[in-house]
Amino acid sequence: MEIKVIITGATGMVGEGVLLECLAHPQINQVLIVARKSPGIQHPKLKECIVPDFFQIENFIGQLKGYDACFYCAGVSSVGMNEENYSHITYDTLLHFASTLVKINPSMIFCHISGSHTDSSETGRVMWARVKGKAENALMRLPFKRVYNFRPGFMKPTPGQKNIKPLFRFIAGLAPLFRLIFPGRIMTMHEVGLAIINSVLKGYPKQVLEIKDIKELAKS
Repeated sequence: MEIKVIITGATGMVGEGVLLECLAHPQINQVLIVARKSPGIQHPKLKECIVPDFFQIENFIGQLKGYDACFYCAGVSSVGMNEENYSHITYDTLLHFASTLVKINPSMIFCHISGSHTDSSETGRVMWARVKGKAENALMRLPFKRVYNFRPGFMKPTPGQKNIKPLFRFIAGLAPLFRLIFPGRIMTMHEVGLAIINSVLKGYPKQVLEIKDIKELAKS
């Protein structure tokens, strides 16, 4: 079985890590990057769709047809943002993109990078967790073939990644120590990427995947 996938967020750490796993995977024969700017990577499997504004994604539907899965890795930190602005990116942009995609690829599997401690109740006191929970729930109501929400913890970057903030580079160097202090909370981008790919190739019984689920799926 070979599949064609769409990836968003390839200029960020998570999206770049997932992209590298997809390019290396023998069962993925084509990858379309949908982004506001090119990540500057050349590969025989790779195509690009440069979209300056995701709210105008309808203008690019001809390039989005015929794909088996979408790995939505785009996102921002909530630090310094109010709920309205954070929701615009984390909820409004995501749902507009996904709602457009499901109309042209209803048999697609949609994989969404969320976050550990996301609030599925949508009523908690932590703003970012509440907004992400709202996004997860809305995605699962869309008529895709399947939707998976991934909630990873701290992710150690894959060797060779370029889009890593200095703080993450520093923390990555302390990963062995963190594994001793916080066992079960540390994972690698390699595990996250493999788990996302395996969710499409092999499936998984849960639609919301916590850290232990991601690690299990990566090994399957």
